Amino acid sequence: MRPNDPVLYERLADQWWQPRGSFAMLHWLAAARGALVPPAPRPGAVLVDLGCGAGLLAPHLAGKGYRHVGVDLSHAALRQAGEHGVEALRADVLAVPLPDGCADVVAAGEILEHVGDLPGAVAQACRLLRPGGLLVLDTLAATALCRWVAVEIAERLPGLAPRGVHDPALLVDRAVLTGECARHGVHLELRGIRPSVTDLLLWTAGRRATVRMVPVPTTAVLFQGRGRKEE
Repeated sequence: MRPNDPVLYERLADQWWQPRGSFAMLHWLAAARGALVPPAPRPGAVLVDLGCGAGLLAPHLAGKGYRHVGVDLSHAALRQAGEHGVEALRADVLAVPLPDGCADVVAAGEILEHVGDLPGAVAQACRLLRPGGLLVLDTLAATALCRWVAVEIAERLPGLAPRGVHDPALLVDRAVLTGECARHGVHLELRGIRPSVTDLLLWTAGRRATVRMVPVPTTAVLFQGRGRKEE
């Protein structure tokens, strides 16, 4: 299978909600992403979840008051997302069939490193945001260090990333990302994150159910972004 092949998600469809399955780290990242999302600013507020997968963000939005709309291409993942309260929409994140300014929050978790047109994906995310709306994301940096850590190491360790899930050529240029966001009126702030080493060791030993993501001083591997669209 070629790197970044969407077929991988269909083959591993039964792994999405397994806490120790192939997508375990996506659960940890969803929790960290959800922590960036404030309570809904108004009744009927909408959160558009780009690359929603099986809806792993949903438990971390519970009680925050959003209508959760998930966009993905995987039939199997979207079926599971629907079972967790997500309004599932099958579409490409480069051509989302939703109106301009429909979203109070756009979440783009672990999706930007899988698209071949980063400016196009950013344009879609920013287009969907209403003025004052919030963009939250996490992704992988286009650096030699990230290629080594996220591809050469993580894809060989159970639960961190399935083998072949990433194409190193698609890792995200941080300057391009922030520049494209700014061009569309979103001033994105970045911070690096990683799994807690203590939690990871305890999780590996079966003594902890999940792993917290903690901040680090570099964005050279895994990072979050958060920014509001200009009023």
